[in-house]
Amino acid sequence: MSRIGKHPVPVPAGVDVKVDGQLVTAKGKLGQLSLTLVDDINASLEDGKVVVKPANDSKRARTMWATSRTLINNMVTGVNQGYTINLEINGVGYRAAVQGKELVMQLGFSHDVKYPIPDGITIKCDKPTAISVTGYDKHKVGQVAAEIRGWKKPEPYKGKGIKYDTETVLRKEGKKK
Repeated sequence: MSRIGKHPVPVPAGVDVKVDGQLVTAKGKLGQLSLTLVDDINASLEDGKVVVKPANDSKRARTMWATSRTLINNMVTGVNQGYTINLEINGVGYRAAVQGKELVMQLGFSHDVKYPIPDGITIKCDKPTAISVTGYDKHKVGQVAAEIRGWKKPEPYKGKGIKYDTETVLRKEGKKK
């Protein structure tokens, strides 16, 4: 039995969740998200909570049970509170700024890197070396943060590059004489 899947997803005040067959829709103050469940999973709304159960005893139903519950929980949390990922830029002359609908980064290349900000995502640069990616879709926020980090991953010798604020870069010792 799934330890995660058996817990119902609580629906906070201000969030409207609708279950229509395999389609689960969550609407809140930040936006609206929908998810189509696989055929092996059944979801229902009981007492202000979304209950997810496997439709049969197949292996696919057991594996998708907790996954579906977690995806529904991420939707409900996203439209209610939203998600934020913070990035740090380390390196001499490395900086970022938001100009209109683009994130412009100077990362030591011969040209500035211009990243168009997708819909549903808000990017702020409080300092030239700090980037904050915010949105209501957890998957999209993580994907945008990974794409920004992918332009200049942190290197292990001097630690230069873009890293998550929770990430620790394992440093290596340089050449010895």
